[in-house]
Amino acid sequence: MKRRCAILDDYQEAALRCGEWDRLAGRIELTVLTEHHDDVDELAELLRDEEIVVIMRERTPFREELLARLPKLRLLVTTGMRNASIDLEAAARRGIAVSGTRGTSDAPIELTWALLLGLARHVRAENDSLRGGGPWQSTVGTDLHGRTLGLLGLGKIGSRVAEIGRAFGMQVLAWSQNLTAERAEEAGVERAASKQELLERSDFVSVHLVLSERTRGLLGAEELALMKQSAFLINTSRGPIVEEQALIEALRTGRIAGAGLDVFDVEPLPAVHPFRTLPNVLATPHIGYVTERNYRLYFEDAVADIEAWLDGSPIRPLQPYGN
Repeated sequence: MKRRCAILDDYQEAALRCGEWDRLAGRIELTVLTEHHDDVDELAELLRDEEIVVIMRERTPFREELLARLPKLRLLVTTGMRNASIDLEAAARRGIAVSGTRGTSDAPIELTWALLLGLARHVRAENDSLRGGGPWQSTVGTDLHGRTLGLLGLGKIGSRVAEIGRAFGMQVLAWSQNLTAERAEEAGVERAASKQELLERSDFVSVHLVLSERTRGLLGAEELALMKQSAFLINTSRGPIVEEQALIEALRTGRIAGAGLDVFDVEPLPAVHPFRTLPNVLATPHIGYVTERNYRLYFEDAVADIEAWLDGSPIRPLQPYGN
């Protein structure tokens, strides 16, 4: 008997192309949904007969309210090995296995630098001017060499961002609640004595922390006020680490020079939202992980996860977020 399986939020229609789904021929009945659905009632109706659901990162949360309304669900596969939007305890109580996939951190590192460089050299404004027949050269860029890059977080991604910063001739500072002097030295960066020091000294501040109760709202109005008026903020980690309204106000008033954002409190970003129109914002729709290599890893592993579960031996169980 075929098991019903749904793939959610396949915006780019890449899932079938990037995974070897033929391996599951005759074993699953596959449905691919390319539109985002965020209403719990709608999702419960769409997925009520599915035994297997594959989700893309944290696009669609699976909280207890939704899990309780999916009595046939037995396997939930998420891309990546951490997903804060899944209630793992509720899934376990209902006998739902949760598996993850591999992924690469190269993609978000590269996008961090795309945003930072785009801000520093006013790429959006100059491109718009060139395409619209505006003035030839209308801005003056910000140099990276000799400037200070401040990293909130020095984990796998942060340390690679630091390495690239040093290659540009930047002085690199780092701070997090758990960062030790030894770890900073190992990464070749200066450990800021405090979050305040990092914000006050940095010309570019880039966020590379896991979202948790400790990091939610880590940068609010008080912290943004410490930054140089000429400084830029880049966030490719998670939106709620920075208080959204405080950031909007800082950008509107010119308290900071600009922001490069790939993550937001609500995704997809509402159609009418200041981040879509503020002139000093360079924003992308959470594409930090959206690359060919990552998608192939995600969906190749999703197929393997389903195959292993069908064979009675689930693999890559998800660990609680933050572990």
